[in-house]
Amino acid sequence: MKRSNFALRLQPSLMDASRKLAETEGVALNQLFNVAVAQMIASHGTMDYIAERAKRANVQAALEILHRPRIGEPPRKGDELPESYKRRRAVKASPASTKALTRSK
Repeated sequence: MKRSNFALRLQPSLMDASRKLAETEGVALNQLFNVAVAQMIASHGTMDYIAERAKRANVQAALEILHRPRIGEPPRKGDELPESYKRRRAVKASPASTKALTRSK
């Protein structure tokens, strides 16, 4: 692997935080910077990829697929909603919560 050197000027507070993080993670400061730069480059690549995919998206077709019934196929293990989600929905739908939200003074 070809190596390159680059003089990096950081604010003292960033340098202190970077040193502490590198120590906490058990890596060299240089490795921390390499990983941080690689993550930033990867995230930008991912954003570009998602933006390109979004341009080609057919929202209407996707919604039609989501609303298609699964005929003759019972729900699979893991298809159920989490209890916390069910409770939130029940609270939002209850008349008492609706009344509290719409009560005027």
